Amino acid sequence: MMDIDKLKKIKAIAFDIDGVMTDGGILATSDGDLLRMFDAKDSFGVRMAKLNGLITCVITGGASDSIKKRFVYCGVDEEDVYLHSRIKMEEFDDFCSRHSLSYDEVMYFGDDLPDIDVLKACGIGVAPADAVAEAMEAADYVSPYKGGHGCVRNAIEAVMKAQGIWKLDNALYKKLF
Repeated sequence: MMDIDKLKKIKAIAFDIDGVMTDGGILATSDGDLLRMFDAKDSFGVRMAKLNGLITCVITGGASDSIKKRFVYCGVDEEDVYLHSRIKMEEFDDFCSRHSLSYDEVMYFGDDLPDIDVLKACGIGVAPADAVAEAMEAADYVSPYKGGHGCVRNAIEAVMKAQGIWKLDNALYKKLF
């Protein structure tokens, strides 16, 4: 269970991609593109966050343009999609600085060793049920859902319900997406 007071402080959602927004599986095409499958409910959770005023961010080691296109489509501002990240705290710090956010105002999702520093530094660190042991230990909350199977939606919904902003404005949704 997540601390309700911490949930109410969250102003931004940041997440890794492979193993968090996907199940970690990657298909490589003959031309070198890497294909991923995303859960529609997780993606809708990101849209709901954007729709209701939360800032969203991607910090991933992946470098495919398809990641950027997917998450810009989901409402993440292009400058908040960090690709090819190797030291994720650097991008996390840049994101927080650019948006005048304190670390404790950000929920971060991560599943593997490169995510640990951010999981420990942020307001609420979330790991999927199938994250590596070290990421689960660093997280404040381990979702009952695996990466790419509802982990992101589960925690975003908890934040928004705690803040009383889990609602769909159909007209605004149509306009933004």
